[in-house]
Amino acid sequence: MSFTPEKMAPLKARRLGIDTHHEPTLFLRADSPICRSEGFDSLSRVRVDWGERHIIASLNMVCSELLEPEQAGFSESAWERLELVPNAEIRLSHPRPVQSLSHVRAKVFGHELDELQLQSIINDIVEGRYADVHLAAFITACGDDALNDREITGLTQAMVKAGSRIDWGLEQVIDKHCVGGLPGNRTTPIVVSILTACGLTVPKTSSRAITSPAGTADTMETLTDVALSLERMREVVRTQGGCLAWGGSVRLSPADDLLIQVERALDIDSEGQLIASVLSKKLAAGATHVLIDIPVGPTAKVRSQEAADKLAQSFQIVAANLGLKLEVLMTDGSQPVGRGIGPALEAHDILAVLKNKADAPADLRQRACKIAGAMLEMVGQSQSGEGEKRAQEVIESGSAWEKFHGICEAQGGLKNPPVAPYRYALIAPHDCCVTGIDNRQLAKVAKLAGAPADPAAGIELHVKIGDRVSQYDTLLTIHAENAGELNYAVEYLSDHTLVMTLTNEKGNDSEGEH
Repeated sequence: MSFTPEKMAPLKARRLGIDTHHEPTLFLRADSPICRSEGFDSLSRVRVDWGERHIIASLNMVCSELLEPEQAGFSESAWERLELVPNAEIRLSHPRPVQSLSHVRAKVFGHELDELQLQSIINDIVEGRYADVHLAAFITACGDDALNDREITGLTQAMVKAGSRIDWGLEQVIDKHCVGGLPGNRTTPIVVSILTACGLTVPKTSSRAITSPAGTADTMETLTDVALSLERMREVVRTQGGCLAWGGSVRLSPADDLLIQVERALDIDSEGQLIASVLSKKLAAGATHVLIDIPVGPTAKVRSQEAADKLAQSFQIVAANLGLKLEVLMTDGSQPVGRGIGPALEAHDILAVLKNKADAPADLRQRACKIAGAMLEMVGQSQSGEGEKRAQEVIESGSAWEKFHGICEAQGGLKNPPVAPYRYALIAPHDCCVTGIDNRQLAKVAKLAGAPADPAAGIELHVKIGDRVSQYDTLLTIHAENAGELNYAVEYLSDHTLVMTLTNEKGNDSEGEH
C-alpha cells in the first residue's frame, strides 16, 4: 500500500552531520507519531519529498532526545541530495515497491537476465531505490562468472543509457584500462601524456580504488584536481587533447559509481561486472578505440594464461557487440611495478619517469612505453613494431612531461604529493636473493597502512625479484600518516612472512626481518 506525500503531516528537517557514505539516511525518533501511524521501522525505505525534489532513504530510529518529535534528521548525503535548508518542511511516504528486485532474486537462483530486466535494475539503482543490501545482493548474484556475454553486453548498455554520454565528433578517440591486481602499475598518466603529445585525443576518466591501495584517480588527486564537471572536462580536452579525471564527478556511468562503492566494501570485483564497468565508462566517455591491459601472474588478479585468455575473449565479444574497437595486451603480472604503492608514492614514480630522472623506475617507464606503443600502432600512428620506440622518444624529448604539466595546469594546477611522517623499514636478515613477492599480501600491507584513504600512506619497494641483497639492506619501507595504522601494517607484515621470499646462498627460503 502506498501513500502520497500530501496525506502526511510535514516534519522539520535537521542536519545531523552524520556521514553515511553514499547511502542517504533518515533519522526519526522511535516515538514519533508518524512512525506509529505509518508503521515505519528501523531500516525501512522511506520516500522524502521537499518541493520538487525527492529521495528514497534508509530509516534509522533515535531512542534519545537528539531529535524533537516533529523533527527529521538527515545524513550528509541525504541533506546534500535534497539540497535542504534548516527547518525545511519535508513529507514522508512509503515508496512504491521496487519491481526490479524480482529480477535480482531470479539472478540469485541462476536465471539469465535479458536487456530490459538489466535496464530496470540499473534504472532503479541510479534513482536511489536500492539500499546497500540490495546492491550487495545484485553484486553477489553476478559474481563468480554468473554473467554470460549476452548479459554483460546488456548490463553495459544499461549502464551507458543511465548516464551522460559524450560525442567528440571525431573518428578516433582512444582510451585504455588495466584490469588491476598489480600494485604500483600506474601507467595511465604516462600513457595519456605520450599519446596526447602525439596529437591523439584521450579523454581519460578513471575510477578510485576498489580492492587496491590506489586507483589512477586517487594518485592523480595528489597532483591536481580530478573532480571535473562535464563542461570543464570538455574544455581541458579541447585545449590539451586529453584529461586525467575522476569518472564519478562527470556521471558518465552513475550506476557503476554506486556499484563500485559497495564492491569496495565487499572486496569483490567480479569478471562480468568488471567488463561492464570498464566498457560502459569508455563508451560514455566517447571512446572509439580501447586497449585493455591484463597483467598475468601467480598473485595478480588474473593468475593464469587460461584465465587471461577467457577474460580477453569476453572483452572482445562484448566490445564487438557494442561497436567498439578493442585490443588486449597481456603483460607480466609476477611482481609490483615501480617503487611506490599508494597514491602519493605512485605519483612520485610518475613524475620521475616523465621528468626523465636517472633514478626513475625503469620497469614503470618500459611498461608505459609498451602500452602507449601498442595504442599508437592500434590507431595507425606508428608502424607495427615501431610504437614503443616512438613512445620512448616522446618521453626523452620532454614532450610527454610538457603535456602532462599542461593537463595538470588546465585541471587546476600541479601540486606536490604529500609525504607521510611515519615509516618502518623491513631489512634483509642476511645476504640473499629475492625470489618472490606476493602482490596481494603486499597490497594488503599498503591498505592497512592507510592507502588509499590516507594519500601519503603505502609502501616503497626497494627490490625486485632476482635482486641480490646484502645483510641489513632495506627491502621495503612502510609509509603511514599515523602511528596506529603503521602498527597495523607492521603487525600484518610480521604475521605474513611470504610477502617477500628470500633465498640464501644455500638455496633455503627465509623472510625479511625487522
